[in-house]
Amino acid sequence: MAGSEGTPSEAPLRGSDRARQTPNIHDVAARAGVSYQTVSRVINDAPKVRAETRRRVLEAIASMDYHPSRAARTLNLGRRGAVTVVTHDTRLFGHTGVIAGIEESARRSGDVVSVAVIESEAEDHVRRVADQVSDPSAGAVTVIGFDRAARAVVAALSPKVPAVAIVDPGHLDLDVPSLWLDERPAAADATRLLLGLGHRTVHHVGIPSLQRMNGREAGWRDALAESGAPVPEVLRTGWRVSDGFAAGTRLAAQGDVTAVFCGNDELAIGVRRAMHEAGLSVPGDVSIVGFDDMPEARFAVPSLTTVRMDFEALGRAAHAIAAALARGEEAPAPDLPAPELVVRESVGPARDVR
Repeated sequence: MAGSEGTPSEAPLRGSDRARQTPNIHDVAARAGVSYQTVSRVINDAPKVRAETRRRVLEAIASMDYHPSRAARTLNLGRRGAVTVVTHDTRLFGHTGVIAGIEESARRSGDVVSVAVIESEAEDHVRRVADQVSDPSAGAVTVIGFDRAARAVVAALSPKVPAVAIVDPGHLDLDVPSLWLDERPAAADATRLLLGLGHRTVHHVGIPSLQRMNGREAGWRDALAESGAPVPEVLRTGWRVSDGFAAGTRLAAQGDVTAVFCGNDELAIGVRRAMHEAGLSVPGDVSIVGFDDMPEARFAVPSLTTVRMDFEALGRAAHAIAAALARGEEAPAPDLPAPELVVRESVGPARDVR
């Protein structure tokens, strides 16, 4: 920890080291030579546990300094009463929206929500999170699976874990129910809007993707192909405003860019800033479209044309499915709103058609 002092042996544990040293219910079960379900029954003082088995489990709990108080609240309900969300980044707009939707749905049903952050796709990190959410205290599990690390957690889960994954449409090969918002048609609509304003082509600043191209890029390509427009090189980058600024600086230097479709709103804000610093006006010289419809998009100057994604609805649907699986019920069919193009001030006619 920053600011900590002492000899190396006294140094506090890093988060990942601390997590590896914290036993879970499976560790206790292995030490006692029983199943984790038996550990659960002992914790909840359930009947029909042999005295010798109970003694071994209690000794394992004591020797490993296992604290089941959090588990006890939900174990006697099975997996009902708790929800765990797995994500690699709680700061990204889409992830926070999904989590907010899960929390809203969970409040209505009296469930308690916790979040497990997967730090990397390294095997030890994946196993640690998979073990954490395999513990019955984790309850129903929702994995925000837009990255390799989260998808690796899904692959490592026991089939007994009631889980649902939120994914890109191109990744429907998981062994758990999957949910997604179909971004491709709206991305094509956004690109068609720009082409319809007379822009010769549309450049694309893309977000990271696990596949050759995600739905946002695919929709952009669809619209260019149907109009016969040139297909510029995609600038694939990160998720942040700074990534958009770097990409926008490159585009501004080309001199012939008049329209940019960005993989999210943060990138679009960064591109907008880069154009401003290059002396280009938006939308006078360059039109910009984002994706997601962050709250800030409406208040940007000029206000940002974008595609509205209802991540909270996605979270509510994910919770409903995971909670139903935890109760042993049939999962409800999701009713998700389609992404929608929202036209604001950041787009206008191409310079040479005014």
